[in-house]
Amino acid sequence: MEGNILKYNFDQIYNRKNTDSLKWDVMKPIFERDDLIPMWVADMDFPVAQPIIDALKKRVDHPFYGYTQPGSSVIDAVVDRMWRKFQWKIEPEWVIFTPGVVPALHAAVRSLTHPGDEIILQEPAYHPFFPVVKNSGCHIASNPLKLVDGRYEMDFDDLQSKFDPKKGRLHNHGRAKAIIFCNPHNPVGRLWNGEEIRKMGEIIIGNGGFVISDEIHCEILFKGRKHTPFATISPEFQENSIVCMSPSKTFNLPGLEVSSIIIPNKKVRDNFLNTLAGIVPSPNIFGYIALKAAYMEGDEWLEQVLEYLEDNLIFLREYFRKNIPSIKVIEPDGTYLIWLDCRDLGLNNHNLKVFLRDEGKVAIEDGFIFGKSGSGFVRMNIALPRSVLQEGLKRIEIAVNKLI
Repeated sequence: MEGNILKYNFDQIYNRKNTDSLKWDVMKPIFERDDLIPMWVADMDFPVAQPIIDALKKRVDHPFYGYTQPGSSVIDAVVDRMWRKFQWKIEPEWVIFTPGVVPALHAAVRSLTHPGDEIILQEPAYHPFFPVVKNSGCHIASNPLKLVDGRYEMDFDDLQSKFDPKKGRLHNHGRAKAIIFCNPHNPVGRLWNGEEIRKMGEIIIGNGGFVISDEIHCEILFKGRKHTPFATISPEFQENSIVCMSPSKTFNLPGLEVSSIIIPNKKVRDNFLNTLAGIVPSPNIFGYIALKAAYMEGDEWLEQVLEYLEDNLIFLREYFRKNIPSIKVIEPDGTYLIWLDCRDLGLNNHNLKVFLRDEGKVAIEDGFIFGKSGSGFVRMNIALPRSVLQEGLKRIEIAVNKLI
């Protein structure tokens, strides 16, 4: 302790095996071996903020776990967070809680579209987006991002073409109905600025489309970056959007399954709620407790995590530059997921997967699962103690040297 500040030690290594951890205990079914360093799913190897632990313990001590609902203090925590962090004034009735952003995306697409409609995805895209579209009976209209001098950009001309029946149509079902937008973008780590968001939104909304904005990583940003929620651009954008937020990535709470879905438009909100009813359950009581504690008392921890992640990024960047220059780091603005360009290794997708697993002894997510433009790339999680990160990079270095 230093004064009243609780200092966290993110260098400490914890044994998470045999705790039913997806990241640690499900490697063998997914990667076919369990002797790998897990650097894949978006789950930090850091213990959560002490105020969250304290709040959960206090609630556990009250021995009743009946049906629950979010109290006004939980909703107020979300309203307050949006104002303090983004100067976005939202109304309490706009907030709907779901057990995760992905279930909310399924409900959003189904409430806004009809089977046969097209939904725009900006590939490489977070891979659960693909079944969100397909399971609703809709079709994917891909608007691939452009990699220009090591940085991703939106292709606005191609985006506009999704609304032109004479250009680039994959299906004869009329115009695209919506886009699943991701900011900061997963997997490439790009934070879209206000000008880019406005240009994208004007194309979508100007053509009668709707924006479903996944902003789950919006508080994991590196120094000098500032997030702009889609709905804050204009009243028109606010009325034509569903914004998905959650403390799960920011505060390392994915196992507690709670997200806040912000829908200002009452008609859209009612349709969304009707779609949820009887299909998607509400979060459990411990999710609500954790959300409130994280948003009201977690910033001390968050500031320290962001500083540690920034140092991990600097370490990783320099390690690849000096020791593994054949793999290029796509510089992220945010998230703790690093997009790596492995195309210079000369391996196809299958061989790259096998190489990193069997020679590198690391569990990293294959780029091709994020869409065709992810071929030759991989996604690495750096939210882990630096010594573990160093060991993972060393393993990759040794493996790459064998290719020479």
